[in-house]
Amino acid sequence: MQSPIPIKAPNWVSEFRDFIMRGSVVDLAVGIIIGAAFTGVVNSLVKDIFNPVIGLLIGGVDFSNVFVALNGQHYNSLAEAQRAGAATLNLGLFINAIIQFVIVSFAIFWTVKALAKLRLADQGKKEPPPPPKSEVLLEEIRDILKAKP
Repeated sequence: MQSPIPIKAPNWVSEFRDFIMRGSVVDLAVGIIIGAAFTGVVNSLVKDIFNPVIGLLIGGVDFSNVFVALNGQHYNSLAEAQRAGAATLNLGLFINAIIQFVIVSFAIFWTVKALAKLRLADQGKKEPPPPPKSEVLLEEIRDILKAKP
């Protein structure tokens, strides 16, 4: 019976595993996942809450249907224009994207500000680490030498 041929993994495999397992990469992955979930919440907030209120305030305009058909024809909705294959400038969707950007930027600003405040508060509570043993011994030697006449 023959023994199987040993297969050695390339060096980059262990390097890649070490890279992936570093704390900053894992934190980044968690941040991306939370960001994707947060994007869904922001999209709903803009589409379902802000746009109807803003539209009501400016005369009942539905931003998702603010568009210009570039072929010169009139369409009742953006969906109708897209079904007809018309090229459109989707101004309302662009306005939605701007509102979403402002909301996300605002939320990130306050999150970073709160984290910075927590970090400063944590730094104030920490006691300084004790000096190394070698430093303590050197101080004792110094004190003994000072005490000699």
